[in-house]
Amino acid sequence: MENHEHHHHHSPEHQEHKPPADKDTTHHTHHSSMGSSHGEHDKHAGHSVEGFRQKFWLSLALTVPILLLSDMIQHLLGFHLDFPGRKWVLFALSSVLFAYGNQPFLVGAITELRHRAPGMMTLIALATMVAFVYSVAVTFGLPGMDFYWELATLIVVMLLGHWIEMKTISGASRALEMLVSLMPAEAHIIQNDGSVQDHPVQHLQPGNVVLIKANEKIPADGEVIEGESSVNESMLTGESQPVIKSTGSKVIAGAVNGNSTLKIRVTSAGKDSYLQKVVRMVQEAQSGKSKTQNLADRAAQWLTFVAIGAGVLTLGYWLWAGQTTAFALERMVTVMVIACPHALGLAIPLVVAISTALSAQHGLLIRNRTAFENARNVTVIIFDKTGTLTEGAFGVNRIASVSPEYKELDVLQLAASLEQNSEHPIAQGIVRYAEEKGILVIEVSEFQSLTAQGIQGKINDKEVMVVSPNYLKIKGIAFPEAAHSNAAETVVFVLVSGQLVGFIALSDRLRKTSAAAVGAFQKDGVKVIMATGDNKQVADSVQRELKLDEVFAEVLPHQKVEIVESLQAKGEFVAMTGDGVNDAPALAKADVGIAVGSGTDVAAETADIILVNSDPQDILRLIRFGKATYRKMLQNLFWATAYNLIAIPVAAGMFYPRFMISPAFGAVLMSVSTIVVALNAQLLKKDLA
Repeated sequence: MENHEHHHHHSPEHQEHKPPADKDTTHHTHHSSMGSSHGEHDKHAGHSVEGFRQKFWLSLALTVPILLLSDMIQHLLGFHLDFPGRKWVLFALSSVLFAYGNQPFLVGAITELRHRAPGMMTLIALATMVAFVYSVAVTFGLPGMDFYWELATLIVVMLLGHWIEMKTISGASRALEMLVSLMPAEAHIIQNDGSVQDHPVQHLQPGNVVLIKANEKIPADGEVIEGESSVNESMLTGESQPVIKSTGSKVIAGAVNGNSTLKIRVTSAGKDSYLQKVVRMVQEAQSGKSKTQNLADRAAQWLTFVAIGAGVLTLGYWLWAGQTTAFALERMVTVMVIACPHALGLAIPLVVAISTALSAQHGLLIRNRTAFENARNVTVIIFDKTGTLTEGAFGVNRIASVSPEYKELDVLQLAASLEQNSEHPIAQGIVRYAEEKGILVIEVSEFQSLTAQGIQGKINDKEVMVVSPNYLKIKGIAFPEAAHSNAAETVVFVLVSGQLVGFIALSDRLRKTSAAAVGAFQKDGVKVIMATGDNKQVADSVQRELKLDEVFAEVLPHQKVEIVESLQAKGEFVAMTGDGVNDAPALAKADVGIAVGSGTDVAAETADIILVNSDPQDILRLIRFGKATYRKMLQNLFWATAYNLIAIPVAAGMFYPRFMISPAFGAVLMSVSTIVVALNAQLLKKDLA
């Protein structure tokens, strides 16, 4: 990497080498109003968990006297309760229950029919209406036995099932609600006169300077301008270890400050901050539909038509067979109740709600559900180098002294003292390394930049320079042989009073997790390719260290698209990682586009999935999550459809007279089916732990 230009030292800058983006800048913020994870499963629109809970208990209270006053229940339990006007009391109680407890299903049916998409709510409403109308007709003189007790138990069981379902669904959003709750209510804004005033966080604007006291939550995304402290970002990024923040570091709204005071300048607040964007993206992913969801929706709709058709045929058959109207109606109602595609409608949305929320907790932001599900099919993954396989920040590899008057730490001290005045990645790497070694920087005077050559200044009345190899060539200063031992390094030289005293070799270090990630991919049969704008020497060095399958060096953005197309033409299922901006065409072309790292990455419209922490091992987690999510979807779909294939014929009376299912028991079976699907979806949490 010796032909890299060292900040102001050289020019032009290498096209691949982007300034390392602080991963914290990928973060976004607070959602002022937290909705449900997926629209509360549409059919529940306008109803809350508390609303269903209240309806269930009040309906249950009405059901008890209805059961006690019903002839069938009295006969079954062997008691007799009668009084003048009993049937009218029974009629009145059942009417109240039908209007009150059945209201969510009637409203849901109207909504479905308005959208020309009859579904489970239509079926429930139709079944309860048939039971109620027939029972009222019996009350007013039609020969037969009323269904009031079955109507009541059907409504109560359905309310219980929906209450449990909604509790489960709302639980899937708890992770996002926890994120939202991280935001503090107020911020300590430092005024122009130096005074501090507390204001609601909603009033924060970019440019505001905010005081963050020890152990307080950070109210907005920003940059540290004074102070140093450890910051806990675990709830936001998944990183378990606190991160040291000092001047120039990026901080995220919702993170918790450590034991020291910080001053930050707000860079984004409100809807533009990390937490807000995370919540918004997760909610969009949960409400969006994949091919699997569309399949489930079509299946549910067709099952609705099948159930209605089966109900009508059942009614017609038993009337033709000579059974009573009451018997035929009972079979029809049972078929329609038991066939409600409730479990089928819940099979996919609940899995999606859980997987997207848990993925967000682990630093995986899903923007395209289909791509997420398809991650299980990846056969080739293409990595950008900088900031993905590497840390995206220069680190010091070695320091050498070539003068007996100066030790290695002296060389480091002189370089760090000059470089503290620069914001370039190489300068930051040197200063950071000096801080780690406990080296105190020295005051510099007469600092100046030498265009394309380096920097200089006076330290202890001596002229000190940190320069590029190009400067040495121009001045005819001999290169120390050891300075060229590694082609992947960038080398800067330290001169004192015109004499070369030492050099510092740096490189964009490989992430500690890169080798393990590459090995794991290859073990699973996934081919790992690196496509980088960096020079071939650097690329080959990374390939040797990581044992990559293939490397493309010195490639431009449009050439990455060509690489993706070439692999796809060979039948490969390609995942592409990149910065979400320069690599946008390749991200869009790939079967799965993965943006990594910085705030611009998160904003990239072309990315399907965003890795908050830019860690290649997170892509392994992504594929594992995608496989587990898809597997759970298929399990739920299988159960929901298989259940109905068996239950409908039984409900229609296939085994009559040896075995029959009442409408109430059919409601129980339907609700059990729904609960099984919900519980199976909850098991996804263990798979994704």
